[in-house]
Amino acid sequence: MIASLRGHIQSRDADGVVLDVGGVGYRLSMSGRSLSFLENATNEVFVYTYLHVREDALSLFGFVEAEEREFFEILKGVAGVGPKVAIAVLSAYAPDGLRKAVINNDVALFQSISGIGKKTAERLVLELKDKVGGPAAAAAGPAAPSGNGGYLLAREALISLGYNFAEAEAALAGADPDEGVEELVKAALKKMK
Repeated sequence: MIASLRGHIQSRDADGVVLDVGGVGYRLSMSGRSLSFLENATNEVFVYTYLHVREDALSLFGFVEAEEREFFEILKGVAGVGPKVAIAVLSAYAPDGLRKAVINNDVALFQSISGIGKKTAERLVLELKDKVGGPAAAAAGPAAPSGNGGYLLAREALISLGYNFAEAEAALAGADPDEGVEELVKAALKKMK
């Protein structure tokens, strides 16, 4: 397996880069998050890689952080999740945020990712629970201020009022975890005005 590469970026597009390593160009598919880290790279760069082998193709995926590659491999282990869906998930959220969402049973976070429906989101949360929901992850704290029903219900209320997932999350950022749903929604609506 090709575990990592060091070289110069020869070209880039919305899906990845071509990395020139000693005169050989390696096409790397990357998450939007990793691509943004390499946006202004002009010198030699180092990326962790994962080689995906299929009968009809070899695909190389690149990651700026080892943690992102590890989470990619965990995601690929979920039934119905291939490398393209795993990259889409990692493009939308950092591994820490995804880990916290799993701990908090936050299916809506996964549903907010393009290409993931309710059943796949539920399967992700269920199957990832034992892989990323250990004591260390629990110590990291909740994804949302309370990580419980009140916050999630407030977010759902904002979405039902016509705000998208990201707007609802931004409006609830920094909210007091001890407040009730109604107070959370009112505070978020004031913030959005």
